[in-house]
Amino acid sequence: MYGDGGWGGQQAHTGQQSPYDGRPQHHPQAPQYGDWSQEQQPGHDGQHQHYEGSGQPQYDQQFAGHTQQQFHQGGWDATGTHGQVPYAADPGDPYGQQPVAYGAEQPDFYGTEDAYPPPEPPGRRRPEPEPGSEPEAAGEEEHAFLAGGGEDDEEHELQSRRERRGKGRKPVKSKKRRTGCACMVVVLVFGGGLAGVGYFGYTFYQNRFGTAPDYAGDGINESVTVEIPKGAGGWEIGRRLKEAGVVKSADAFVHAQSQTPGGDGIQAGAYLLKKEMSAGSAVRLMMDPRSQNNVVVTPGERNSGVYAAIDKKLELSAGTTKKVARSQYKSLGLPAWSENNGDIMDPLEGFLWPATYPAAKGMKPEAILKQMVTQAKQRYAAYGLDTKARALGLDNAFELVTVASLVQAEGKTHDDFRKMAEVVYNRLKPTNTETNRLLQFDSTYNYLKGTSNIHISEKEINSNPSPYNTYTHKGLPPGPIGNPGEDALKATLNPTDDGWIYFVATDGTNNTEFAKTYAEFQELKDKFNANAGN
Repeated sequence: MYGDGGWGGQQAHTGQQSPYDGRPQHHPQAPQYGDWSQEQQPGHDGQHQHYEGSGQPQYDQQFAGHTQQQFHQGGWDATGTHGQVPYAADPGDPYGQQPVAYGAEQPDFYGTEDAYPPPEPPGRRRPEPEPGSEPEAAGEEEHAFLAGGGEDDEEHELQSRRERRGKGRKPVKSKKRRTGCACMVVVLVFGGGLAGVGYFGYTFYQNRFGTAPDYAGDGINESVTVEIPKGAGGWEIGRRLKEAGVVKSADAFVHAQSQTPGGDGIQAGAYLLKKEMSAGSAVRLMMDPRSQNNVVVTPGERNSGVYAAIDKKLELSAGTTKKVARSQYKSLGLPAWSENNGDIMDPLEGFLWPATYPAAKGMKPEAILKQMVTQAKQRYAAYGLDTKARALGLDNAFELVTVASLVQAEGKTHDDFRKMAEVVYNRLKPTNTETNRLLQFDSTYNYLKGTSNIHISEKEINSNPSPYNTYTHKGLPPGPIGNPGEDALKATLNPTDDGWIYFVATDGTNNTEFAKTYAEFQELKDKFNANAGN
C-alpha cells in the first residue's frame, strides 16, 4: 500500500479507517531487505497482516534466519525497541501530526528537493546505481558505434527503453546493428569511389604518358588485306589495322606514323600486310607501293583497261570482269540519265571515276565496279550536269560526259582542255561551215578499234561505217570514249571563247597547237608531217 500505485493499489480492509484520513502514506526509501512481493505471504492464510495504523508488509522468507524483530506502531530502533518521536507541529505540513518513521535521528526529506521518490512495485524498479558512479546527463548518451559497448550494455539499454516506454510495445531493433549496416554502406560507397578514381586516373596516365601496347618485329607468316577508305586519318587507319590483327593498338600506329617521315601520306586503298607487326613496320610497309592491292583508274583510261586490271588484282581469268560489267551494269548504280542504245559499245564507259580503289584476292569484281560508278555518280551530281548541258547547247548530261571524254582524250594540259572544249562546241554548231559538224577526231576511231594509233590512213577511215568514226558521222559519238577526270570535266563546263576550231599535235605526242582558219590548220598539218618524217 506504499504510494498510490503500491501493491496494485490495494486499500485497507473495509471498516477500518486509516489514520491518514484515506491519504496515502509516503515513507523514505529504506534499506532493501530483499524483494518486495505482491504474492501472498506464507503462514498468513493468503491475507496481508495489518497492524495498528501501520501499512507495512511482511519481509521476504529469505530473512527467516535473522532474529525476529517485533513490529510495532512506528519504526525500528537500534535496540529492537521502538520509539515514536513526533515531528514538530507545522500547520502547513500535512504530515506534521504523523509519527516519525525509522527513527528520530533521521532528517526529514519530504519537504526538500532530495526527497525520495515513492516506492514502486518490483516489476517497475530500476537497478540501483553502483556507489561512486555518476548518472550521465540527458542528451549526452554516447553513440553505440563510437563507445564500443558490449552486449550487456546494449541489452541494458534496450531493457531501460522497454521500462520507460511500457510493456506490450514492439521491441526496437538494435542500434548497434543499424549503425553497423550504415557504416558498411558508407565504406562500400567510399571504397568504390576511390577504386573508380584510381582506375580512371591510371587509364588517363597510360593514355597520356604510358607506352602504347605494340608488337615487335615484321609480323608472323600470315597475310591479311586491309581496306583503307578515302579520307581516313591515322586513328581510323590504326583502328582498322588493329581489328585485322596487324597492329596491337591504334595508339601505337598513330605514334609510329607521326615519327616516320612521310607517314601521313598513306593513301586510301587495299594493303596486303602481315599480322602482328610492330606499328613502325606497318607504317613503312604501307608506304611501299608493293604492299598496296589497289586498282587505279587514271583520267581518260578506257573501261577495257580497268577490267583487265581488276582481273589481275583479283587473280581472275582474263575477261571475267568485262563479262560481269555487261551482264550486271543495270545493278551497279548508274545515274538515271545514262543511256544504253544499240550503238553504245559499253554502257559503263565514262562512269568509272578516276581514283584508287581497293582490289584484293577474294573480292568480287561487281563490288569494285560499284564503288567506281558510285563515285562518278556523286561527282557528276555535284556539278549539276543536266542544267549546264543545255546552257552549252547539248541535249543532256550524257552528252556532256561524252564531250568531257573527248576533251580528256585529245587534250594534254589544263589550257589545252579549255581550248579543246571550244573546238568541240564550235564544230557541233549548225553554222559550222569549216567541218560541216564533223568532229574528225582520231581518238573516236581508236576507241572503236581499241588502239591508240595516230597514223591512220584516209582509206581506212573512210571505209569504216561505225558511228564512232567521227570522220564520216556528224555530231558526237554514241557515248563516252573513256573516263574523264576532274580537270577535263571542269574545262568542258568552262570552255574558252576565242574562235578555235582546228588543232594538231605537231610533235605527235604532247604539243597541241590550235588554229581558227583552215589555212592556219594546213600550216600546222605540214609541221606535223615534217616532225613525223612523212
